[in-house]
Amino acid sequence: MCSLIEYLSIHGNPNIGVYVFVNNHVALVPPTITQKDKKIIEDVLGVEALETKVADMIINGVMVAGNDKGILLPRIIRPEEYDYLREHIGDKVRIEVLNIRQTALGNLIAANNRGALVSPSLDASVLKKIQEVLGVEKIIQKPLANMPTVGSMIVVTNKGGVVHPGVSDEEIKMLNDLFGVEFATATVNFGLYFVKAGLVANDKGAIVGDETTGPELMRIQQALRL
Repeated sequence: MCSLIEYLSIHGNPNIGVYVFVNNHVALVPPTITQKDKKIIEDVLGVEALETKVADMIINGVMVAGNDKGILLPRIIRPEEYDYLREHIGDKVRIEVLNIRQTALGNLIAANNRGALVSPSLDASVLKKIQEVLGVEKIIQKPLANMPTVGSMIVVTNKGGVVHPGVSDEEIKMLNDLFGVEFATATVNFGLYFVKAGLVANDKGAIVGDETTGPELMRIQQALRL
């Protein structure tokens, strides 16, 4: 399948990354999504879209972190939600609950298949568990641009990455080394710095919020090698 990039809003909201988690196997989308939008996600990203809530909320992109090897879920996930995910994708991806106080894991952890960046707000004792579940070679715990919500500032695949424009050249060099891909700064949805909110991507394609401008789209496309 050729690489694709597409515009989308979910429930009329261009912050699509709030609602959707994706890797190269599956997308976790809210049950409230339209079938048309679900099909766009499946076609562009080349994945099966599973309709699920996390902790009875539809903000899957905020609550879930992971890569192709593992998916990390918050401690407040409901047993039936956990069981559904285990049943449908447990044979392809390791699924684990991260039993820590913080629950917005998607805003605090960024990962591809090589590396993971973890917020300094998480207890350092969980780093080993995160590395084990995600099966990554490298894991680093530090802020970006002096902000702890590193997962909200990055979208990274196994081909490229985009990051909040506030980061330094030294931080970009660190990200390139950690994830094994080249990063570029970018914005989404007409100037939003927190790129994760308006961008969902894997190695096959990307979907951007429908307020993203043409120049923003081109920069994202180049950075993600699509």
